[in-house]
Amino acid sequence: MTEHPAVSAADRPQFLIVMGVSGSGKTTLAEGIAARMGWLYAEGDDFHSQANVDKMASGTPLTDEDRWPWLRAIGTWIDEHERDGRSAVVTCSALRRVYRDLLREGREHIRFVYLEIPEEILRDRLSHRTGHYMPPSLLPSQLATLEPLEPDEPGVVVHAHDNPEDSVREALDKLGLTAAVTD
Repeated sequence: MTEHPAVSAADRPQFLIVMGVSGSGKTTLAEGIAARMGWLYAEGDDFHSQANVDKMASGTPLTDEDRWPWLRAIGTWIDEHERDGRSAVVTCSALRRVYRDLLREGREHIRFVYLEIPEEILRDRLSHRTGHYMPPSLLPSQLATLEPLEPDEPGVVVHAHDNPEDSVREALDKLGLTAAVTD
């Protein structure tokens, strides 16, 4: 992963995509980064069509054809906020390189934060999670699809910690970002 020198959030709009498989803690990490940086936040799942949500809820993995419109919708959201000069964090599984390439197309200020977590912890988290349409039965397909960040992709790998704030601090440190909002 390409690590970047410290950048002030005021210099230019920046966009972070917190990526990883379902249950890895993307939402918690993204919300934490957004709060500390004073940036906008969006939940990538909210960009899915109802057909995609229904498909996943039934235990059927999405195909690439299902994902393209979803990824484009996230890209459009980023474009809108870049035009407004607003930095933001969005969650998106972004499991494959080709998905990340689509998200970065024409968007030079995107960096990825890959939330890495052991499979045993993922399984445990998903078995206890309620109120989410993504069933634990889809974890194997997500793990099989996952292509971790490659060295030439802009982003960092962050480890899931027992304390989410430790993951937020690790992400900000690796990204070279100074929190705008302190505790």
